[in-house]
Amino acid sequence: MSKSLEGKTALVTGGSRGIGAEIARGLAREGASVVITYRKSREQAEEVTAELTALGVKAFALQADQADPRQAAAAVEDAAGYLGGRIDVLVNSAGVAAMGMLGQLDSLDDVQQMIATNVTGTIVTTHAAARYLSDGGRVILVGSIVAERIAAPGVAEYAATKAAIDQLARGWARDLGPRGITVNVVRPGATDTDMNPAAGPFAAAQIAGTPLGRFGTTDDIAKAVTFLAGDNAAFISGALLSVDGGFSV
Repeated sequence: MSKSLEGKTALVTGGSRGIGAEIARGLAREGASVVITYRKSREQAEEVTAELTALGVKAFALQADQADPRQAAAAVEDAAGYLGGRIDVLVNSAGVAAMGMLGQLDSLDDVQQMIATNVTGTIVTTHAAARYLSDGGRVILVGSIVAERIAAPGVAEYAATKAAIDQLARGWARDLGPRGITVNVVRPGATDTDMNPAAGPFAAAQIAGTPLGRFGTTDDIAKAVTFLAGDNAAFISGALLSVDGGFSV
C-alpha cells in the first residue's frame, strides 16, 4: 500500500514532545523524511528521531530556540541541507504559553517570550523556509481554538498570539498560492499533553464545554496535519481547521 507522503521531506518545529512529536510520527508513517527542532529536550528529541528512523525514513533533530531569530533561521538552513535542499512540508508547531489574569501576570518577560516564540519565531521560520519550499508544498501552522473562543479567564495574551497565527496563514496563503503552496492552520482544542493533561485540575470544565465529552489526543491533531500535508488537501488553503471536539460551536 502506497504512503501519501512517500519521498517527501518535512520540517517540524517543536517536535520533541507532545503535539509536535506526534505530528512528526504521523508524517513519517506516511513516508516523509523528517527533521524536528527542540529547545531543551535533547533526550526526548533523540527518542523521537529513533522512532522515526525505525519507520524506515530519514530523521534528524536540531537544537534551536524558536524565540531566537538567528537560531530559528539557522535551523531551517540546516534542515534544508539535511533534507537535500528542499522542504515539502513545513509544520510550525513550537509554542509556549504564559497564563494570568489581567494585572496578575507574574512577569512581562514571560509574555515577551511567548510572543517571540509563537509569533516572531513562526514568522522567521516561514520566511527562512520560503526559498526551500517546493512548488506544490505545504505550510501548516499549529494554532489554537482560543484564537476564536476564549471560554476561560487568564488566556488573553496567549489567545492573541494564536489569533496572529490565523492571520499569518491567511496572508501567506495569498503570497504562496501562485507557487501552488497551501498554508493552513490546525487549531487544537483541549488536548491531552503535559501542558494541559486530561487528568489535570482544569480538565473537568474543558470537558464539560466539549460536545464530544473528552480531551483530544495528540494523534487527533497529528491526523489533521497529515491530511493537510497530503494530496487530498491540494485545494485547501487559508483554512482554519478546528480540531476541538466541537468546543467552538
